[in-house]
Order: sequence, then structure tokens, then C-alpha cells
Amino acid sequence: MNESAALNESGAGLPASSWLEAEAFDSNRTLALSSAALEFHVNPWDIMLCLSGTVIACENAIVVAIIFYTPTLRNPMFVLIGSLATADLLAGMGLILNFAFQYLVSSETISLITVGFLVASFTASISSLLAITVDRYLSLYNALTYFSEKTLHYVHLMLVGTWGASLALGLLPVLGWNCLDDASTCSIVRPLNRTNLTLLATSFFIIFALMLSLYFKICKIVCHHAHQIALQQHFFTTSHYVATKKGVSTLAIILGTFGASWLPFAIYCLVGEREYPSVYTYATLLPATYNSMINPIIYAYRNTEIQRSIYMLFCGCFQTKGSYRSRSPSEV
Repeated sequence: MNESAALNESGAGLPASSWLEAEAFDSNRTLALSSAALEFHVNPWDIMLCLSGTVIACENAIVVAIIFYTPTLRNPMFVLIGSLATADLLAGMGLILNFAFQYLVSSETISLITVGFLVASFTASISSLLAITVDRYLSLYNALTYFSEKTLHYVHLMLVGTWGASLALGLLPVLGWNCLDDASTCSIVRPLNRTNLTLLATSFFIIFALMLSLYFKICKIVCHHAHQIALQQHFFTTSHYVATKKGVSTLAIILGTFGASWLPFAIYCLVGEREYPSVYTYATLLPATYNSMINPIIYAYRNTEIQRSIYMLFCGCFQTKGSYRSRSPSEV
């Protein structure tokens, strides 16, 4: 840019009769523009985020389609899994659109919209994980009344709260919580200001603490149920021990995956400064996107009902035998 400005100034001072010098100036300016075009490059981190978004969108689009077109997948558990898959699908599409707009259409307004869209999508994904955790707890704590209208009412309230809060947080950058007018207030994620990013990070830690508490209670209930079964049968069989251990291990994997994906980025949002190298932001944000890539594997593709629906969709020759009933989260 400085070279081009210097060339423009030198060209403006040429006499009108100096045709040869003017032609030489035009030639030099063309070479300068060609050199600037050759220097244009794409950030490899942005490419990895775009690829991550593509995988996320493809994985979760299948889950959304399966749940939407399968009438048997309508109980509260699958409604919440569908909410999670929808949020992750939108997050994947947001990463792709952010890459496209960043390099094809450079605009502050579009940047605010795409960042707000990503904030809303990832917030909905994390909140849906909390809603699934609450549903699993209710299915164990109120196992006898789980398949009732009251549970469905709770699920609908959780969905409204999840998407309402996510939409509100996503609109904050568009409504003025940004640093476009004052660069000194910028956070590590431009154009979000530091107050906005601190609010998002704090919300994450609250959700993570709630999930940790609920999964701890779920572990206690699972172990108590196993102990009650052992007392009824007068001994604790190996199968009961294996099932209990497997259940606790599954909960540990779920929490461990979620924490490993989001905790580095959430912590960096609180301690990072805008002057820090952007590579730190990319290095913590990229693993966070992997959580949306892992979610459909943990919550959808490992589920036997969804596997059955996938076989019916892609194979067409899978025949079910006998009666079929969707199981509760506690049974799964």
C-alpha cells in the first residue's frame, strides 16, 4: 500500500509532455500491483477451521436428517440430540461462511454478523449438552415418570431457554458489544470486545460446573442402583460390575472430551490480551471446534436406534423383527 501511494505521488508530479516517463510509471505500477497479488495468501489456521467446519456440517446434517425423517425418534432424548446436532450443524456452516466472507467479501458488517452467528451456534451447542445432561439425570431420578407429558414439557422449556439465550448472546456483537469504534477494547477474538468475551467465558464455566455436578449425581445414582440389584440378588455379579464400570467410564469420557475441547479456549479468553500473537487464539479455538465434531459420535452414532435408522436409510434392506420401543437415556 505504501509503495502504491508513493508511485501515485510520483506519477502526479510528471509533466504532461513526458510520455516516455509516464509509460515507464504505468509499467512500474503494473509490476507493483502484480507483486502485491502474488503476496496474497490464506492463513493455514483459517483453512483448518474451514475444513473442521466442513466435517462438522456433514456429520451433523446426517444426524438431523435421520431424526427429522424417523417417526420413532420423537422421545425427549432424541429431541435434545436433534437440538445438539442442529446447533453443531449451524456452527459448521458458520465456520465455512466465516472463511468465505473473510477472504472474498471484506466488510465490518458481515464480520459482525458471522461472528454473532458463530457465538449463537456454539452457545446453543454447549447449552444443548447441558440440557442432555439434565435429561439423563431426570431419566434416572424419575425413571417411573420419565415417559410422561411432564417430561416433554420440561424438554420444550429447556429448548426455548437454550435457543433463546444463545440467540441473545449472538446478537450482542451486532447490537453494539464490539470494538469496531474503539480498538483498545478489543479481545483476542476481534470484533468482540473484552466484556463480551468475558461474559461468554463465564457462561461456559457455569455450564461446565453444572454438568460436572449433574454427572457426579448420575454416577452416584448408577452405583446405588447397582448396589440395590446386588442386594436383591444377594451377590454382586461380574456383569453388574462391568456394566457399572462401563457406565462411569462413559460419563468420564463425555466430560473429559468436553473439558479438553473447550477449557483451553475459555481460560485463554479470560487471561489473553489483544496484543498476544493470534496463533495462541487459533491454537485454542481449533480444538474447541473439534467438540462439535465428536458430539455426533458420542450422542448419536453410538445409539442403537440411530444406527438402525441409518441402516434403513442407506441400505433399505434392514428389516426390524418384533416390537420396537425407544429406550430412555438411563436404559441407553
